[in-house]
Amino acid sequence: MTDPATLSVTLVDGYVDEPAHFGVPPYISTYPRYTAGALVDAGVSESQITYHTIDELRDEKSKWRDVEDADLFIYVGGMTVPGSYVGGTPAEPDEVRELAWTADGTTLMGGPVRFGVGEENAGAQNMERDDLDFDYLAMADVEAAAYDLVHGGLEGFEDRYRSNEELARWAADGAFVIEQHPNHPDYLICEMETSRGCAYRCSFCTEPMYGDPAFRSVDAVTGEIEALYDRGARHFRLGRQADILAYGGDGEAPNPDALHDLYSGIREVAPDLETLHLDNMNPVTIVDYPEQSREAIRTIAKYNTAGDTAAFGLESADPLVQEKNNLLVTADECLEAVRIVNEEGGWRPGESPEDAPSFGEGSANRLPKLLPGINLVHGLMGERPETYEHNKQFLRRVLDEGLMIRRINIRQVMAFEGTEMAETGADIAKAHKQNFNAYKQEVREQIDNPMLKRVAPVGTVLPDVHLEYHQDGRTFGRQLGTYSLLIAVPGERELGQSMDVAITGHGYRSVTGVPHPLDVNEASMDELTAIPGIGDGTAGNIVVDRPHSELDALAPEAPTDDFFSAD
Repeated sequence: MTDPATLSVTLVDGYVDEPAHFGVPPYISTYPRYTAGALVDAGVSESQITYHTIDELRDEKSKWRDVEDADLFIYVGGMTVPGSYVGGTPAEPDEVRELAWTADGTTLMGGPVRFGVGEENAGAQNMERDDLDFDYLAMADVEAAAYDLVHGGLEGFEDRYRSNEELARWAADGAFVIEQHPNHPDYLICEMETSRGCAYRCSFCTEPMYGDPAFRSVDAVTGEIEALYDRGARHFRLGRQADILAYGGDGEAPNPDALHDLYSGIREVAPDLETLHLDNMNPVTIVDYPEQSREAIRTIAKYNTAGDTAAFGLESADPLVQEKNNLLVTADECLEAVRIVNEEGGWRPGESPEDAPSFGEGSANRLPKLLPGINLVHGLMGERPETYEHNKQFLRRVLDEGLMIRRINIRQVMAFEGTEMAETGADIAKAHKQNFNAYKQEVREQIDNPMLKRVAPVGTVLPDVHLEYHQDGRTFGRQLGTYSLLIAVPGERELGQSMDVAITGHGYRSVTGVPHPLDVNEASMDELTAIPGIGDGTAGNIVVDRPHSELDALAPEAPTDDFFSAD
């Protein structure tokens, strides 16, 4: 019998991306934290648990020794929705196999990888279940498997789901793992679970495989946040749920009192938090229960931090696709939900909530508190050429009505065993690939760009932008938060630092900017010419005539008050 107290365990995080769960850096998902907590609860010492990300192993070959030498090696990862990632690169199937081959001890794999893997982490693929050469594949909760495996002397386990009582212990006990993340403490956001599972059954979605939602108590969630906060975490996202409005209710109707207790409780245990965002919000809930939803949204916008996004799973505006795939919300209903979130959450720090939705001249120079996002999935059953037109028409209605949406996520379906899409697979997505690419580009040009200018106009200040990489003589970075904007600033600056940035221009899903406030007596030519209204000639004059003590006459055509300081 292996003594848990002497057991050495290595956890490798290959990252996750699920419909209601995200864990690609700068995010850390719940899986490694809960698994580590389960191990501690089973008797394994914290000091005997080593955590690495897959990117660490790519960059530092010496850390593979921790995989090789561990008595128990656990891999967590899996992608059930494809995306584009900046902060990290999810593990590919071949890399996961190599981990299993390297490990000399017992090997366990779990997380959404249990639903299946493809040839790569991308859309328009058929996914197949594969143990990737591990001793054990947890077909339910990997944290429960880890607990039972250790209790059983590494001799096996029965697949099962953990209880909320177990989770309350494991979530707090596993908080220590974040201290081993390479982004800790300054550039790490903790994904938080309020519930999992979904009462609805969309054809392509893996979230219903977790069953109907089982809500965690306010004390359990705030207790976990307090434990993470004590370990240095300052950034949190309530992302692990299908519908934040359903929290504490009957699974359908909102419970505004429960959301108030949750959000105010988070603020109480983490008074100096820097990010509090969310992810999924069901537009059907808003339409069916508008007044309760309005009250709940007002609470979220009161306690969250600016730039928050409530992702709406419209998936398709085509009635035929909606019918064939059990989709919940019509285009008209989704538009009404967009209106309501704009009216209750679309105000900016420094303004009154009654100002929502706020944009244009006179608006505060910060991102709105809470806006909707739109998720669209292609390759679903019933998709046809008209589908693309239905989606574009819906997005144009949002734009033309003067509403705001924070981002539009367009992707192709991944077909997993156990979903209705398994029979159709990725055939439709593959057949429509050319149409999909042209349509996506049209949306980016005609909708994304003007919408981004509305949401984040020139002069908008983005605090605490973390600088991540260099490209083409510029430095790129993001704020911590849900669906953060990619920001480019002139020059190659020291990576890893943070700065406030004022927006100077817009792409489709990214912006350009300059440090804020910009010291006119120190600014480079590239920084000066990035400001609208300042060309090469004016910038040259500013540089030649330094130092300046007054700003008014520097560039009469430029919004200098939004950018300059003469300190």
